[in-house]
Amino acid sequence: MDGKGIGITLTRHIYESQQVHPEATGEFSDMLNQIAWAAKVVSREVNKAGLVELLGLTGEKNVQGEQVQKLDRFANEVFTSVISGSGHFCIMASEEMAEAQPIEASAYKTGRYSIAFDPLDGSSNIDVNVSIGTIFAIHRRVTEGQAGTEADLLQPGRKLVAAGYVVYGSSTMLVMSTGNGVHGFTLDPSVGEFLKSHPDIQIPARGKTYSVNEGNFPYWSDGVRRYVAYMKQKDPSTGRPYGSRYIGSMVADVHRTLLRGGIFMYPADSKDPLKPHGKLRLLYECSPMAFLIERAGGAASTGRSRVLDVEPETLHQRVPFFAGSVENVREAERFIAEHDEDG
Repeated sequence: MDGKGIGITLTRHIYESQQVHPEATGEFSDMLNQIAWAAKVVSREVNKAGLVELLGLTGEKNVQGEQVQKLDRFANEVFTSVISGSGHFCIMASEEMAEAQPIEASAYKTGRYSIAFDPLDGSSNIDVNVSIGTIFAIHRRVTEGQAGTEADLLQPGRKLVAAGYVVYGSSTMLVMSTGNGVHGFTLDPSVGEFLKSHPDIQIPARGKTYSVNEGNFPYWSDGVRRYVAYMKQKDPSTGRPYGSRYIGSMVADVHRTLLRGGIFMYPADSKDPLKPHGKLRLLYECSPMAFLIERAGGAASTGRSRVLDVEPETLHQRVPFFAGSVENVREAERFIAEHDEDG
């Protein structure tokens, strides 16, 4: 190997990071390795879903009122099993769960962390073989007792101790941060290991692409519509028009934005009166992605304030989301502040 990080396994990376902290017990390292193991299992099934009858709907709806895909249910079962059996967590919440699931302490150990996760983001794209992913967010517990409570989950993103996502695409890649830098690991199926392929990811200060579902244009606020129109205007001095890139899988869209720069947006809209703040959930989508974007030098906003400062009130709370290069996000905030009544 060339000595620049390629070939370093996730396990080795975590171990070496742990050496910087003499007080470390190894628990955090094991916890992240367990999540990586679950991701390998899901990746294996995603890659052969059509051959093992895991495509299509279950005929059920989740707490969000969304149709549950067979792979949704499979991924949720895998991560739930690994998390509940690891001994590190006191409570967990998932997009597929109506309520949080406390985890009783074992005879020898009480979990010291809480975790919220989206087991299979972008699942509507499963049947057409478009990139999908898993997102996770980890907090240190704040309560006492055998099992955790919702209070351990309902913490702002600024208090996260780790977050990450897995993208199941042309290759399977795990991107994560424990607060010190953002690193990407690509799964080598020949050896079954995640190998460091993208050390110390840094998002450009400005990008020339935007990612948003423009089918919702009529339902956005005036400020958001004006901002999207601005990005389409021809102005060579500012590099406009910007390119439009939208996959419809948050993990894939954020992954591209993280590596290339620009802005990913899912604004509030008036399309569904039951979802006035947009589609994306704070705890297991927006907060962990905001954590990663910020640790890579970018910005993440609700359009008016920092995502990581939003105080969660419910497990499935939704918020508007603008994330990516700092200059692009600040630009979006200016349009919203100038043109929206409550800006």
